[in-house]
Amino acid sequence: MDAQTVPCACGTRTEPRKVRPALGTSLEVVLPGNYEREGRERKSMAAPRVNLAEDSRSVTRTILLIAWPVFVEQILTTLVSYADTAMVGSLGAWATASVSISNAPIMLLNGVVMSLGVGITALVARNVGAGETETVKKLIRHAIMAIIAVGVPICLLVLALHRKIPQWMGAAPEILDTAAEYNFYTALGRIFMVTSMMINSALRGYGDTKTPLYMNTIMNIVNVILNFLLIYPTRELTVLGVTFTMWGAGWEVRGAAIATAVGMAVAGTLCLLVVFLRQNEYRIDLKGSWKPDERLTRQIFKISLPAMLERLVMGSSGVLVNSSVATLGTVNVAANSLSGTAESMSFMPAMAFQTAVTTLVGQSLGAKKPQLAEKYVRRTQVIGTIVMVFAGLGLFVFARQLIGFFTPDEEVIAIGAECLHVIAFMQIPQVLAWNFAGALRGAGDTKICFYIAAVTNWGVRTLFSVTAIRVFHQGLVVMQCIILAEILCRLCLLYWRYRSGKWKNVLAD
Repeated sequence: MDAQTVPCACGTRTEPRKVRPALGTSLEVVLPGNYEREGRERKSMAAPRVNLAEDSRSVTRTILLIAWPVFVEQILTTLVSYADTAMVGSLGAWATASVSISNAPIMLLNGVVMSLGVGITALVARNVGAGETETVKKLIRHAIMAIIAVGVPICLLVLALHRKIPQWMGAAPEILDTAAEYNFYTALGRIFMVTSMMINSALRGYGDTKTPLYMNTIMNIVNVILNFLLIYPTRELTVLGVTFTMWGAGWEVRGAAIATAVGMAVAGTLCLLVVFLRQNEYRIDLKGSWKPDERLTRQIFKISLPAMLERLVMGSSGVLVNSSVATLGTVNVAANSLSGTAESMSFMPAMAFQTAVTTLVGQSLGAKKPQLAEKYVRRTQVIGTIVMVFAGLGLFVFARQLIGFFTPDEEVIAIGAECLHVIAFMQIPQVLAWNFAGALRGAGDTKICFYIAAVTNWGVRTLFSVTAIRVFHQGLVVMQCIILAEILCRLCLLYWRYRSGKWKNVLAD
């Protein structure tokens, strides 16, 4: 590697010559807690690191550097979800309902894993900012150990309850068998999904948002290709005027489930290869200590347990609300599912900014720079608001077209479009709430996030939605109006906590 001599306080020193990152390398963004020690410890890096403490560095540019891979990842994931839903939806409303009826309880279980990921991300970011490389490597090992401790039981639980779950959700008799079959096959790949989620949480903590993008892209490509081959039967296709026979398994919903499971398996395996084989200072191996560190384990659970309870609150709320929606009939279940799928496209920028602010706040506080953390939060809110104005307009104007992309059923399109008209007004308060929550989680202040979620989800969303549907026999549009009210309440409470400034010292030594 080329070297150069540069001036320093004690005379001169020799350091590697700065080079432009190669196309496709991941960007790891850190704040130096001890820059000299970090320079000694770094022997080889697959990706250059960016010093956010430079006065000349643009805050907006830094936010976008972290956020854009997450945004692209969300675009690809959502587009594949669109294609997946459209492929299944082409079979009829029964197929869409079969795939979506178990979403709420499955997301409830996924929330347990995601909550552990919150703790991993916050602590990795904090220790990267403080320059504690060995602690970061220990945290990555703990993330992998959590896969065995949590992922395997979740996989076995879904396998054991693959038929009970849609029954509990009120599935109609005509979709019960296909819904159970879908749960069974996707459960086989769930351990790999847990692997991806945990490792990606660690990677995002030290600013590497590109690798999760690559992993999810590969998973989605595998999913779409296998969907195309496994859902439909053998048929005649015409491409550019050439007609040929395309083989197909004709497994319908079962084919979609197998495609999803195989995609999960590929992504999870690749994530493991990344942390064990990629050459950088955070690479781990089997020779290092795999004994759980009591202090780190305690810190992880201090952050993750409230996040887990928050997910349980939100997930159980979703279960009750969606089980109430199921009483409205298969058409409403399909409309609710499809409006949620369409909505996910608009929320992609909000999710990207939330990930960015979590990482940047964690690293800023780790480097003892709380003012910089506040600066990142303020700028992220401005950028997020501007972006979500356009997202909301898109949902409102193209509501029918978005729902119609997934299904030809006119009744489903009409109900789903009405829901999107209300959802359009959620965009700005949602991104503001998510960014405040992301900042608090980056600081490790997950306990207050749990309290706020419990109050708003159960006190507003669940109580009034279930009452409106089951007692007053209202439909999905009224339910979406109640969800909008809940988001506004949550935003006010999160803003109150952020303004108090107490989050800055939650993990103070």
